[in-house]
Amino acid sequence: MIETIRAAFVIARRDFTAIIFSKSFFFFLLGPLFPIGIAVAAGGLGAQVSQDIDSPVIGVAMSAAESDRLLAAHAHLSGSLGTRALPELFVLDDFSGREDDIIATLHSEKSLTAIVTGSLAAPVLTGSERDVQRWQGKIALLAETALAQPAPVEIRTTFVEQTSSSSERNQLLTAQAGQAILILLTMILAGMVLSNLVEEKTNKIIEILAAAIPMDAIFLGKLFAMLGMALVGITVWSTMGLSVALLVGGNWAALPSPAVGWPLFCLLLILYFSMAYLLLGSLFLGIGAMATTVREVQTLSMPVTMGQLLVFFLAYSSITKLGEPVEWFAVLFPFSSPFAMIARAAQMDNIWQHGLALVWQAVFTIIIIRFSVMLFRRNVMKSGQAARKNGLLARITGK
Repeated sequence: MIETIRAAFVIARRDFTAIIFSKSFFFFLLGPLFPIGIAVAAGGLGAQVSQDIDSPVIGVAMSAAESDRLLAAHAHLSGSLGTRALPELFVLDDFSGREDDIIATLHSEKSLTAIVTGSLAAPVLTGSERDVQRWQGKIALLAETALAQPAPVEIRTTFVEQTSSSSERNQLLTAQAGQAILILLTMILAGMVLSNLVEEKTNKIIEILAAAIPMDAIFLGKLFAMLGMALVGITVWSTMGLSVALLVGGNWAALPSPAVGWPLFCLLLILYFSMAYLLLGSLFLGIGAMATTVREVQTLSMPVTMGQLLVFFLAYSSITKLGEPVEWFAVLFPFSSPFAMIARAAQMDNIWQHGLALVWQAVFTIIIIRFSVMLFRRNVMKSGQAARKNGLLARITGK
């Protein structure tokens, strides 16, 4: 094991140095400029998920008669404005209306965005500043309709630090952003592993290396060399992005905070990117090892990209379904696990699950590397009849 690790380190250092100091690495660093434009154009992808996330519910704590009039006004306006234009109303029975009770209810009831108290003539809307400013106009419209008077109704507002509903929405936005960053970086960087061995196979260098070093070490070294190159690129892009953001300025405090906090979330983002890269990279390295020409690598690029998108869609569709079977499947399926777990980091504050997930993903990475090495030894590193087979499928299946 120690000799394999040492040999893998030699291969990783050799490949990493050759990539970093090559002329093409500069153009590689310019690569994300093109996907950024595509990502901006595809910004409407999360519209449906955003609708599921943003389902505001306003609690009504008024007298029974005024609550009924407000509900009737809501039903009347919903017919002309549409149900999505108005927040849902929920009547709170046996509610005292005291300020401490309002704050306690907002923090305990995750479904409530804000609470309206007082009377129809003088309503009081209590909630987070963002939610109150967003919905006070609609509540005033409902009160005016319920009173059937042309005079505007003045809404008094009371702000609380943050409600459970607004906190949940903010964490979901952070989960979406984390998954988008992971899939964008993985799609840009992991596919490069496909062509990693083609040149060395063509020049017979791989046979020389295989005669002196175990194939496990060669695969492991090349995989970690590509991961190191990817992390260098990410460091450069992050530095450039932060520099532009600092020059432009902005309200950093307004960024939605993940459940585990920003320092740990950023660390988990790096770790889960590394695991996503190693999982896909080990698979791509095994497939690429079967290819003998650049044309075969180009043929594989499209289905590989589609496979990455399907994995991302699986994890993305489970953001709003924590604890449901589809979300558990996304967590346990190795290739979607990093994306599903970064979403959990944004929404759940327990830390131990991330340790288990990282170990689970690392075990599957080792299994895939061993399987890829077995295929390579069986179908490539032997002469005779297998060496004369030209089809990629034949080399993979050994038939």
